[in-house]
Amino acid sequence: MNRLREKYVNSVRPALIEKLNYTSIMQAPKITKVVVNMGVGDAITNSKALDDAVAELTQLTGQKPVITKAKKSIANFKLREGMAIGCKVTLRGDRMYDFLDKLFNISLPRVRDFQGVSKTSFDGRGNYTLGVKEQLIFPEINYDKVNRVRGMDIVIVTSADTDLEGIELLGQMGMPFKK
Repeated sequence: MNRLREKYVNSVRPALIEKLNYTSIMQAPKITKVVVNMGVGDAITNSKALDDAVAELTQLTGQKPVITKAKKSIANFKLREGMAIGCKVTLRGDRMYDFLDKLFNISLPRVRDFQGVSKTSFDGRGNYTLGVKEQLIFPEINYDKVNRVRGMDIVIVTSADTDLEGIELLGQMGMPFKK
C-alpha cells in the first residue's frame, strides 16, 4: 500500500470524521483523481514541441498522456479547430497517491522562494487547482535534456462538498499551505 494512502486511511480519515462530525467513514472526503494538464502553445508551428511535452508528462506521471485538441479556430493565434495544442493525464489510485506524495514532499519545496501554496485556489466544491511555472521542479526531469521550460496545471479533485472540507483534507494529507 502506498505511503500517502496509508496515511489517509490510518490518520487523516479518522481525524476528519472527528473534526467534521461525520457518522460514517463514507462521508469523509477523499481525493478522487488528479489531472495534470500541459498546454503547448508552440505546437502550432513546431510539432516536435508536443512530442517533448508528451515525453516529459509520461516521465512525471508514469502514464501516457492524451493529446488535447483545439475546440475553436482563432485566427490571431493561427489556430484551427482540431489542431493538437496540449496534453493531459488523469491519475487515479496508486499512481495518483505516488504523484501527490512526490508533489507535496519533493517538488513544491524545490520551488524558488517557496512559502506555501495559496488557500484561495479552491473552486467552491472542494477541488484545488495549482499552476506550476516550470517542469524542472520534478526530480525525474533532467535539466540538460529540457529544450523549453513549460508550465502545467495540476487539478486535485476531491469528494469534499465545501472548500473548508477540501482545505482540511489536503492540509492533513500534507499539502504545504501558506501559514
